[in-house]
This record gives sequence, C-alpha cells and structure tokens, in this order.
Amino acid sequence: QVQLTESGGGWAQPGGSLNLSCTLSGRPFRSYALGWFRQAPGKEREFVAAISWSGASTYFGDSVKGRCTISRDNPKSTVYLQMNKLKPEQTAVYCCAADGTDHTDSDYGIASSYNDWGQGTKVTVSS
Repeated sequence: QVQLTESGGGWAQPGGSLNLSCTLSGRPFRSYALGWFRQAPGKEREFVAAISWSGASTYFGDSVKGRCTISRDNPKSTVYLQMNKLKPEQTAVYCCAADGTDHTDSDYGIASSYNDWGQGTKVTVSS
C-alpha cells in the first residue's frame, strides 16, 4: 500500500519561497508518476505540477509556470516542489499524488489520473 507524506508547508510572505517535500513509502518510488495539487477554502482542487516516473518530463499549471520547479530524488523516495515569488492566492492545502500506471501528457494535470494521495501540507502566503 502506498503512503505519501508531505512536509514543508507553513507561512511565507508574498514574494517569498517555500520548498515542499513528499515521501512515498510502501512501493518502489521509481515506478510512480507524481503530482502536486492544491485546494483553497471554497475552491476546487487545482493542478500545480507533476513529474514523470523517469523525471525526464515535468508539467506545470498555468498559475505557477515560471515560478515553480518540481524534482524527484529516487534514492530518497521523495519529490520536491520549489515555489518562488509566492502570491497570496497560492494559500491552500497542497497535496502530493502518485500513480503507477502509464500516463499521457494530458493525464498529468488531471486529479483522477492519480490513485494515491497524501493528507496535504498547508501553505499560507500573507504579509
């Protein structure tokens, strides 16, 4: 059974940075595509970023393009989401998602493409 554990959330000022981490346990990490989604109060879940199982391909939501990077460390079974130039509207709970099946490029940004989810880590951006 896959277990995903996020960390790194917290408070940041507008323009600041945060680095979120998600560690996968229970299955071989290198077999999984990984994604980050966020959900703010009263809003729908939104795609943030994703990375293929090999790490060769990365994908980003329109709202974070150019301000965000995603990477994976297979020996550590961890995926990272580095967020820069943070904006107040990025305040949300950020959840890590994983899936071991084949994905087309269009699948990475769709929440239903992922079978396993973490509990999330809260990010607050305010002055």
